[in-house]
Amino acid sequence: MTQDVAKRRVFYIPGYDPIHPRRYRELYRKEGRAQAQISGYDLTLAPKRGGGPYGWHVTSTQDGAAVEADIEVLIWADIVRDSMANSIPATYGQLLRTAWAYIASGALFRLMRLRKGPVIAALYPIFALILQLLVALGLGFGTYAGLAAYLGWAVSLFSVPGLLPFFTTGVSALAGLGVVFGLLRWFRKKDGTFYAYYLMHDYAFTARWGGANPPELEARMAQFGETIAQALQEDWDEVLVVGHSSGAHLAVSILADLIRAGRVPADGPALGFLSLGHVVPMVSYLPKAHRLRGDLAYLCTRAELAWVDVTAPGDGCAFALCDPVRVSGVGPQGQRHPLVLSAAFTQTLSPARWKELRWRFFRLHFQYLCAFDRPKAYDYFRVTAGSKTLAARFAGLSHAKSLITTAANKFTSVA
Repeated sequence: MTQDVAKRRVFYIPGYDPIHPRRYRELYRKEGRAQAQISGYDLTLAPKRGGGPYGWHVTSTQDGAAVEADIEVLIWADIVRDSMANSIPATYGQLLRTAWAYIASGALFRLMRLRKGPVIAALYPIFALILQLLVALGLGFGTYAGLAAYLGWAVSLFSVPGLLPFFTTGVSALAGLGVVFGLLRWFRKKDGTFYAYYLMHDYAFTARWGGANPPELEARMAQFGETIAQALQEDWDEVLVVGHSSGAHLAVSILADLIRAGRVPADGPALGFLSLGHVVPMVSYLPKAHRLRGDLAYLCTRAELAWVDVTAPGDGCAFALCDPVRVSGVGPQGQRHPLVLSAAFTQTLSPARWKELRWRFFRLHFQYLCAFDRPKAYDYFRVTAGSKTLAARFAGLSHAKSLITTAANKFTSVA
Protein backbone atom coordinates (compact mmCIF):
# COMPACT_ATOMS: atom_id res chain seq x y z
CA MET A 1 0.00 0.00 0.00
CA THR A 2 1.28 3.47 -0.89
CA GLN A 3 1.86 5.65 2.17
CA ASP A 4 1.31 9.36 1.56
CA VAL A 5 1.43 10.44 5.20
CA ALA A 6 3.78 9.45 8.00
CA LYS A 7 3.43 12.69 10.01
CA ARG A 8 0.24 14.74 10.17
CA ARG A 9 -0.80 17.91 12.00
CA VAL A 10 -4.52 18.16 12.69
CA PHE A 11 -6.35 21.30 13.81
CA TYR A 12 -9.84 20.76 15.15
CA ILE A 13 -12.20 23.76 15.29
CA PRO A 14 -15.22 23.02 17.49
CA GLY A 15 -18.68 24.44 17.04
CA TYR A 16 -20.43 26.74 19.51
CA ASP A 17 -19.38 24.82 22.63
CA PRO A 18 -18.64 26.24 26.10
CA ILE A 19 -17.16 22.98 27.42
CA HIS A 20 -13.44 22.55 28.13
CA PRO A 21 -11.64 20.99 25.14
CA ARG A 22 -10.54 17.98 27.18
CA ARG A 23 -13.90 16.48 26.22
CA TYR A 24 -12.64 16.19 22.64
CA ARG A 25 -9.49 14.37 23.75
CA GLU A 26 -11.49 11.91 25.81
CA LEU A 27 -14.02 11.47 23.01
CA TYR A 28 -11.18 10.74 20.57
CA ARG A 29 -9.61 8.28 23.03
CA LYS A 30 -12.83 6.37 23.69
CA GLU A 31 -14.23 6.33 20.18
CA GLY A 32 -10.84 5.79 18.53
CA ARG A 33 -10.28 2.71 20.65
CA ALA A 34 -13.72 1.42 19.67
CA GLN A 35 -13.18 2.08 15.96
CA ALA A 36 -9.75 0.45 16.03
CA GLN A 37 -11.24 -2.72 17.51
CA ILE A 38 -14.03 -2.75 14.93
CA SER A 39 -11.78 -2.04 11.94
CA GLY A 40 -8.73 -4.01 13.01
CA TYR A 41 -6.01 -1.39 13.38
CA ASP A 42 -3.96 0.06 16.25
CA LEU A 43 -4.47 3.56 17.65
CA THR A 44 -3.05 4.98 20.87
CA LEU A 45 -3.02 8.46 22.45
CA ALA A 46 -0.25 10.22 24.33
CA PRO A 47 0.22 13.75 25.71
CA LYS A 48 0.80 16.49 23.14
CA ARG A 49 4.40 17.06 22.14
CA GLY A 50 4.32 20.84 22.00
CA GLY A 51 2.70 23.89 20.46
CA GLY A 52 -0.78 25.15 21.14
CA PRO A 53 -2.71 25.33 24.39
CA TYR A 54 -4.50 21.99 24.09
CA GLY A 55 -4.09 18.79 22.13
CA TRP A 56 -2.79 15.22 22.06
CA HIS A 57 -0.50 12.92 20.11
CA VAL A 58 -1.72 9.87 18.18
CA THR A 59 0.22 6.85 17.03
CA SER A 60 -1.59 4.52 14.65
CA THR A 61 -0.78 1.54 12.47
CA GLN A 62 -3.33 1.03 9.72
CA ASP A 63 -3.00 -1.37 6.80
CA GLY A 64 0.64 -1.96 7.72
CA ALA A 65 1.58 1.74 7.70
CA ALA A 66 2.64 3.61 10.86
CA VAL A 67 1.50 7.22 11.26
CA GLU A 68 2.16 9.90 13.87
CA ALA A 69 -0.40 12.70 14.27
CA ASP A 70 -0.44 15.76 16.50
CA ILE A 71 -4.00 16.98 17.07
CA GLU A 72 -4.70 20.44 18.45
CA VAL A 73 -8.02 21.98 19.44
CA LEU A 74 -8.32 25.62 18.37
CA ILE A 75 -10.18 27.00 21.35
CA TRP A 76 -12.89 29.64 21.31
CA ALA A 77 -14.94 28.20 24.21
CA ASP A 78 -14.18 31.31 26.29
CA ILE A 79 -15.90 33.50 23.69
CA VAL A 80 -18.86 31.11 23.75
CA ARG A 81 -19.06 31.21 27.55
CA ASP A 82 -18.98 35.01 27.56
CA SER A 83 -21.84 35.09 25.05
CA MET A 84 -23.88 32.79 27.30
CA ALA A 85 -23.42 34.90 30.43
CA ASN A 86 -26.88 36.47 30.26
CA SER A 87 -29.61 36.78 32.84
CA ILE A 88 -32.95 35.06 32.31
CA PRO A 89 -34.69 38.29 31.22
CA ALA A 90 -31.79 39.04 28.84
CA THR A 91 -32.16 35.58 27.29
CA TYR A 92 -35.83 36.27 26.58
CA GLY A 93 -34.74 39.54 24.99
CA GLN A 94 -32.36 37.51 22.81
CA LEU A 95 -35.28 35.29 21.85
CA LEU A 96 -37.21 38.24 20.46
CA ARG A 97 -34.21 39.70 18.59
CA THR A 98 -33.16 36.37 17.12
CA ALA A 99 -36.64 35.42 15.97
CA TRP A 100 -36.98 38.85 14.36
CA ALA A 101 -33.58 38.53 12.61
CA TYR A 102 -34.51 35.26 10.90
CA ILE A 103 -38.19 35.99 10.26
CA ALA A 104 -37.97 39.62 9.12
CA SER A 105 -35.10 38.85 6.74
CA GLY A 106 -37.01 35.92 5.25
CA ALA A 107 -34.08 33.61 6.05
CA LEU A 108 -36.17 31.23 8.13
CA PHE A 109 -38.59 30.44 5.31
CA ARG A 110 -35.82 30.07 2.73
CA LEU A 111 -33.86 27.74 4.99
CA MET A 112 -36.87 25.44 5.14
CA ARG A 113 -36.46 24.84 1.40
CA LEU A 114 -33.16 23.14 2.16
CA ARG A 115 -33.68 21.03 5.28
CA LYS A 116 -36.47 21.20 7.83
CA GLY A 117 -34.45 19.46 10.57
CA PRO A 118 -32.04 22.29 11.41
CA VAL A 119 -34.86 24.84 11.08
CA ILE A 120 -36.88 22.89 13.63
CA ALA A 121 -33.75 22.81 15.80
CA ALA A 122 -33.58 26.61 15.47
CA LEU A 123 -37.25 27.01 16.38
CA TYR A 124 -37.05 24.59 19.29
CA PRO A 125 -35.41 26.96 21.83
CA ILE A 126 -37.96 29.66 20.99
CA PHE A 127 -40.93 27.41 21.65
CA ALA A 128 -39.23 25.71 24.62
CA LEU A 129 -38.45 29.02 26.35
CA ILE A 130 -41.95 30.35 25.70
CA LEU A 131 -43.43 27.14 27.10
CA GLN A 132 -41.22 27.39 30.17
CA LEU A 133 -42.37 30.97 30.70
CA LEU A 134 -46.03 30.03 30.31
CA VAL A 135 -45.69 27.15 32.77
CA ALA A 136 -43.95 29.43 35.28
CA LEU A 137 -46.57 32.17 34.85
CA GLY A 138 -49.40 29.67 35.13
CA LEU A 139 -48.10 28.15 38.34
CA GLY A 140 -47.24 31.59 39.67
CA PHE A 141 -50.76 32.86 39.02
CA GLY A 142 -52.23 29.69 40.55
CA THR A 143 -50.13 30.24 43.66
CA TYR A 144 -51.24 33.88 43.83
CA ALA A 145 -54.94 33.10 43.42
CA GLY A 146 -54.94 30.15 45.81
CA LEU A 147 -52.97 31.93 48.51
CA ALA A 148 -55.03 35.11 48.18
CA ALA A 149 -58.25 33.14 48.71
CA TYR A 150 -56.86 31.31 51.73
CA LEU A 151 -55.40 34.43 53.33
CA GLY A 152 -58.59 36.35 52.66
CA TRP A 153 -60.53 33.78 54.64
CA ALA A 154 -57.94 33.62 57.43
CA VAL A 155 -57.53 37.38 57.86
CA SER A 156 -61.30 37.93 57.78
CA LEU A 157 -61.53 36.01 61.04
CA PHE A 158 -59.73 38.86 62.79
CA SER A 159 -62.03 41.51 61.31
CA VAL A 160 -59.27 44.13 61.05
CA PRO A 161 -60.53 46.94 58.77
CA GLY A 162 -58.25 47.77 55.83
CA LEU A 163 -55.82 44.94 56.52
CA LEU A 164 -57.46 42.30 54.36
CA PRO A 165 -56.85 43.70 50.85
CA PHE A 166 -53.32 44.94 51.54
CA PHE A 167 -52.11 41.86 53.33
CA THR A 168 -53.63 39.22 51.08
CA THR A 169 -52.70 40.92 47.82
CA GLY A 170 -49.13 41.76 48.82
CA VAL A 171 -48.19 38.40 50.30
CA SER A 172 -49.91 36.45 47.54
CA ALA A 173 -48.25 38.51 44.78
CA LEU A 174 -44.81 38.02 46.34
CA ALA A 175 -45.41 34.28 46.62
CA GLY A 176 -46.61 34.09 43.01
CA LEU A 177 -43.58 36.00 41.73
CA GLY A 178 -41.33 33.77 43.81
CA VAL A 179 -42.80 30.71 42.10
CA VAL A 180 -42.36 32.27 38.64
CA PHE A 181 -38.70 33.20 39.11
CA GLY A 182 -37.93 30.05 41.07
CA LEU A 183 -39.30 27.84 38.33
CA LEU A 184 -37.52 29.79 35.57
CA ARG A 185 -34.25 29.41 37.47
CA TRP A 186 -34.92 25.68 37.82
CA PHE A 187 -35.48 25.35 34.08
CA ARG A 188 -32.20 27.14 33.42
CA LYS A 189 -30.36 24.96 35.94
CA LYS A 190 -31.68 21.86 34.14
CA ASP A 191 -30.72 23.12 30.68
CA GLY A 192 -28.35 20.20 30.31
CA THR A 193 -31.57 18.24 29.79
CA PHE A 194 -33.63 20.78 27.85
CA TYR A 195 -30.89 22.60 25.81
CA ALA A 196 -33.22 25.56 25.38
CA TYR A 197 -30.88 28.23 26.75
CA TYR A 198 -27.83 26.71 25.06
CA LEU A 199 -29.43 26.68 21.61
CA MET A 200 -30.93 30.12 22.12
CA HIS A 201 -27.49 31.57 22.88
CA ASP A 202 -26.06 29.72 19.89
CA TYR A 203 -28.49 31.17 17.34
CA ALA A 204 -28.48 34.57 19.06
CA PHE A 205 -24.68 34.71 18.73
CA THR A 206 -25.04 34.55 14.94
CA ALA A 207 -28.21 36.61 14.62
CA ARG A 208 -26.93 39.52 16.72
CA TRP A 209 -24.40 40.44 14.04
CA GLY A 210 -26.61 39.56 11.09
CA GLY A 211 -24.24 36.83 9.94
CA ALA A 212 -21.02 38.81 10.44
CA ASN A 213 -18.38 37.76 12.96
CA PRO A 214 -18.05 39.80 16.16
CA PRO A 215 -14.66 41.53 16.57
CA GLU A 216 -13.44 39.20 19.31
CA LEU A 217 -14.15 36.17 17.12
CA GLU A 218 -12.40 37.73 14.13
CA ALA A 219 -9.34 38.32 16.32
CA ARG A 220 -9.37 34.70 17.48
CA MET A 221 -9.75 33.45 13.90
CA ALA A 222 -6.69 35.47 12.94
CA GLN A 223 -4.77 33.72 15.73
CA PHE A 224 -5.96 30.36 14.44
CA GLY A 225 -4.76 31.33 10.97
CA GLU A 226 -1.30 32.16 12.33
CA THR A 227 -1.10 28.76 14.02
CA ILE A 228 -2.09 26.90 10.85
CA ALA A 229 0.27 29.02 8.72
CA GLN A 230 3.17 28.11 11.00
CA ALA A 231 2.38 24.39 10.66
CA LEU A 232 2.36 24.77 6.87
CA GLN A 233 6.01 25.88 7.12
CA GLU A 234 7.01 22.81 9.15
CA ASP A 235 7.95 19.25 8.26
CA TRP A 236 4.56 17.57 8.00
CA ASP A 237 3.21 15.41 5.22
CA GLU A 238 -0.29 16.81 5.68
CA VAL A 239 -1.90 19.64 7.60
CA LEU A 240 -5.56 18.79 8.11
CA VAL A 241 -8.15 21.31 9.34
CA VAL A 242 -11.36 19.83 10.74
CA GLY A 243 -14.34 22.14 11.27
CA HIS A 244 -17.37 20.73 13.05
CA SER A 245 -20.83 22.34 13.10
CA SER A 246 -20.36 26.14 13.26
CA GLY A 247 -16.62 25.51 13.37
CA ALA A 248 -16.93 24.59 9.69
CA HIS A 249 -17.77 28.11 8.56
CA LEU A 250 -15.01 29.54 10.76
CA ALA A 251 -12.57 27.20 9.00
CA VAL A 252 -13.83 28.37 5.59
CA SER A 253 -12.93 31.97 6.38
CA ILE A 254 -9.61 31.11 8.06
CA LEU A 255 -8.43 29.01 5.12
CA ALA A 256 -9.64 31.57 2.57
CA ASP A 257 -7.61 34.25 4.37
CA LEU A 258 -4.47 32.08 4.36
CA ILE A 259 -4.68 31.32 0.65
CA ARG A 260 -5.42 34.94 -0.29
CA ALA A 261 -2.39 36.03 1.68
CA GLY A 262 -0.16 33.53 -0.12
CA ARG A 263 0.56 31.63 3.09
CA VAL A 264 0.00 28.12 1.72
CA PRO A 265 3.37 27.18 0.20
CA ALA A 266 3.32 25.18 -3.03
CA ASP A 267 6.12 22.93 -1.76
CA GLY A 268 4.71 22.57 1.76
CA PRO A 269 2.55 19.89 3.37
CA ALA A 270 -0.67 18.81 1.66
CA LEU A 271 -3.54 20.92 2.97
CA GLY A 272 -6.85 19.23 3.71
CA PHE A 273 -10.13 20.62 5.01
CA LEU A 274 -12.75 18.29 6.44
CA SER A 275 -16.08 19.97 7.29
CA LEU A 276 -18.46 17.91 9.44
CA GLY A 277 -22.14 18.49 10.22
CA HIS A 278 -22.04 22.03 8.83
CA VAL A 279 -24.68 24.68 9.54
CA VAL A 280 -23.35 27.18 7.00
CA PRO A 281 -26.78 28.36 5.71
CA MET A 282 -27.82 29.46 9.22
CA VAL A 283 -25.14 32.13 8.79
CA SER A 284 -24.85 32.67 5.04
CA TYR A 285 -28.61 33.31 4.70
CA LEU A 286 -28.41 36.37 6.94
CA PRO A 287 -28.00 39.80 5.30
CA LYS A 288 -24.60 40.77 6.76
CA ALA A 289 -22.79 37.48 6.06
CA HIS A 290 -20.82 39.16 3.25
CA ARG A 291 -17.50 37.81 4.48
CA LEU A 292 -18.62 34.19 4.72
CA ARG A 293 -20.30 34.22 1.31
CA GLY A 294 -17.20 35.74 -0.26
CA ASP A 295 -14.96 33.20 1.45
CA LEU A 296 -17.16 30.32 0.27
CA ALA A 297 -17.07 31.58 -3.31
CA TYR A 298 -13.28 31.96 -3.16
CA LEU A 299 -12.30 28.79 -1.32
CA CYS A 300 -14.38 26.48 -3.51
CA THR A 301 -12.20 27.30 -6.55
CA ARG A 302 -8.75 26.89 -5.01
CA ALA A 303 -6.30 24.15 -5.93
CA GLU A 304 -4.20 24.73 -2.81
CA LEU A 305 -6.38 22.42 -0.72
CA ALA A 306 -8.68 19.42 -0.79
CA TRP A 307 -12.10 20.00 0.81
CA VAL A 308 -14.41 17.16 1.78
CA ASP A 309 -17.76 17.84 3.44
CA VAL A 310 -19.45 15.04 5.43
CA THR A 311 -23.00 15.21 6.77
CA ALA A 312 -25.83 12.72 7.27
CA PRO A 313 -29.61 12.94 6.82
CA GLY A 314 -29.93 11.36 10.27
CA ASP A 315 -28.34 14.45 11.83
CA GLY A 316 -31.26 16.81 12.38
CA CYS A 317 -28.98 19.65 13.47
CA ALA A 318 -26.98 19.87 10.21
CA PHE A 319 -27.82 20.87 6.66
CA ALA A 320 -27.29 17.35 5.45
CA LEU A 321 -26.00 16.83 1.90
CA CYS A 322 -26.30 20.56 1.16
CA ASP A 323 -23.40 21.93 -0.85
CA PRO A 324 -22.57 24.89 1.44
CA VAL A 325 -21.36 26.98 -1.50
CA ARG A 326 -24.17 26.46 -3.97
CA VAL A 327 -27.05 26.58 -1.48
CA SER A 328 -25.64 29.91 -0.29
CA GLY A 329 -26.12 31.23 -3.84
CA VAL A 330 -22.45 31.96 -4.47
CA GLY A 331 -21.31 28.91 -6.45
CA PRO A 332 -19.09 30.33 -9.22
CA GLN A 333 -18.09 28.90 -12.56
CA GLY A 334 -15.09 26.68 -11.99
CA GLN A 335 -16.21 25.48 -8.56
CA ARG A 336 -14.17 22.43 -7.57
CA HIS A 337 -14.96 22.04 -3.84
CA PRO A 338 -16.31 20.60 -1.67
CA LEU A 339 -16.86 16.91 -2.31
CA VAL A 340 -20.13 16.32 -0.45
CA LEU A 341 -20.43 12.87 1.12
CA SER A 342 -22.99 11.20 3.35
CA ALA A 343 -22.07 9.45 6.59
CA ALA A 344 -25.36 7.55 6.06
CA PHE A 345 -26.02 6.71 9.70
CA THR A 346 -28.73 4.18 8.83
CA GLN A 347 -26.13 2.17 6.88
CA THR A 348 -22.93 2.78 8.84
CA LEU A 349 -24.53 2.12 12.22
CA SER A 350 -25.98 -1.28 13.02
CA PRO A 351 -29.79 -1.42 13.48
CA ALA A 352 -29.33 -1.80 17.23
CA ARG A 353 -26.96 1.17 17.45
CA TRP A 354 -29.15 3.32 15.21
CA LYS A 355 -32.18 2.49 17.36
CA GLU A 356 -30.23 3.53 20.45
CA LEU A 357 -29.10 6.87 18.98
CA ARG A 358 -31.94 7.82 16.64
CA TRP A 359 -33.71 10.25 18.96
CA ARG A 360 -30.59 11.54 20.69
CA PHE A 361 -30.28 14.50 18.35
CA PHE A 362 -27.32 16.24 19.95
CA ARG A 363 -25.37 12.99 20.27
CA LEU A 364 -25.96 12.29 16.58
CA HIS A 365 -24.58 15.72 15.73
CA PHE A 366 -21.25 14.47 17.15
CA GLN A 367 -21.38 11.05 15.50
CA TYR A 368 -18.93 12.21 12.83
CA LEU A 369 -16.25 12.22 15.56
CA CYS A 370 -17.23 8.77 16.80
CA ALA A 371 -16.94 5.10 15.90
CA PHE A 372 -19.15 3.44 13.30
CA ASP A 373 -19.82 -0.26 13.73
CA ARG A 374 -20.39 -0.64 9.97
CA PRO A 375 -17.91 1.92 8.55
CA LYS A 376 -17.83 2.69 4.85
CA ALA A 377 -15.74 5.34 3.08
CA TYR A 378 -15.79 7.77 6.01
CA ASP A 379 -13.88 6.89 9.18
CA TYR A 380 -12.77 9.87 11.29
CA PHE A 381 -9.81 7.97 12.72
CA ARG A 382 -8.53 6.84 9.33
CA VAL A 383 -8.81 10.42 8.06
CA THR A 384 -6.97 11.94 11.04
CA ALA A 385 -4.47 9.13 11.77
CA GLY A 386 -4.29 7.07 8.57
CA SER A 387 -1.61 6.90 5.88
CA LYS A 388 -3.48 8.71 3.08
CA THR A 389 -4.01 12.42 2.58
CA LEU A 390 -7.57 13.66 2.55
CA ALA A 391 -7.38 14.10 -1.22
CA ALA A 392 -6.03 10.60 -1.82
CA ARG A 393 -8.46 8.91 0.58
CA PHE A 394 -11.53 10.21 -1.22
CA ALA A 395 -10.12 10.38 -4.74
CA GLY A 396 -12.51 9.04 -7.35
CA LEU A 397 -15.62 9.36 -5.18
CA SER A 398 -18.65 11.31 -6.41
CA HIS A 399 -21.05 13.52 -4.54
CA ALA A 400 -23.77 11.88 -2.49
CA LYS A 401 -26.72 10.89 -4.67
CA SER A 402 -29.12 13.17 -2.79
CA LEU A 403 -26.92 16.24 -3.08
CA ILE A 404 -28.85 19.49 -2.50
CA THR A 405 -27.79 22.55 -4.49
CA THR A 406 -30.93 24.70 -4.19
CA ALA A 407 -29.82 28.34 -4.10
CA ALA A 408 -32.66 29.68 -1.97
CA ASN A 409 -30.64 32.53 -0.47
CA LYS A 410 -31.96 36.07 -0.96
CA PHE A 411 -28.68 37.61 0.13
CA THR A 412 -25.79 36.82 -2.22
CA SER A 413 -23.59 39.92 -1.86
CA VAL A 414 -19.99 39.15 -0.93
CA ALA A 415 -17.18 41.00 0.80
